[in-house]
Amino acid sequence: MEIRGRDQETESYVVEMELDGKIVKALVPERLAADLRIIGARPSHQEAYVWMAAHKQKIEAAIAKLARGARRPKAPFDQIILIEER
Repeated sequence: MEIRGRDQETESYVVEMELDGKIVKALVPERLAADLRIIGARPSHQEAYVWMAAHKQKIEAAIAKLARGARRPKAPFDQIILIEER
């Protein structure tokens, strides 16, 4: 899984990974890495990257489920959405 930057419009990080011989891109909402004890908290870029590294396997599993049409991932990873090239 590679992090390709932050999408300001969706307040998410664009990630991509190879799956079944194809590159799959997804949006991982930055709010997943936020401190939920503080209303409206936004993680710094470093905090978001550290959180995604710590949850890499779960993020990749969620993306794989979505890409293969399996059932929805479990919360909070059900907030991840796939994106297509524009």
